[in-house]
Amino acid sequence: MTAAIAVRLLVLAAVAMVSGLAALAVIRATDETVAAAADGAVAPGGWYQALAASRGPAGDAERTSCGLILTERSLGVTHPVLPCGAKLVVRYRGEAVLTEVIDNTLESSGRQFELTEALGRLIGLDGTQQVQWRFATPS
Repeated sequence: MTAAIAVRLLVLAAVAMVSGLAALAVIRATDETVAAAADGAVAPGGWYQALAASRGPAGDAERTSCGLILTERSLGVTHPVLPCGAKLVVRYRGEAVLTEVIDNTLESSGRQFELTEALGRLIGLDGTQQVQWRFATPS
């Protein structure tokens, strides 16, 4: 191999490495922008409407699709689309509670959200009712 070819290979390797690092930086910046937008998103008019009901009592060492183990004191919601850990405010009859998505698999159909039994008791939810919700915003 001649010296000229070796120099060209080194230059190409350096260009490839710098391009790869630049691509990673762009991807990371885009992910952080999308995450920040989701954290601060508020529905037009402030609140979304959804049908919600209790998911029932937590089973013995019941694990959610988000990898959490539920207890009788767990506070959270199940939603089939929102990502695990998404922070939400759920409001029913004037009671508003900060909570998060803890599961993505609904136990029953006919509702958009399922609340843990403890969260349902906390806001006074009985049966399937219309609740209001929004994404939590940073204070």
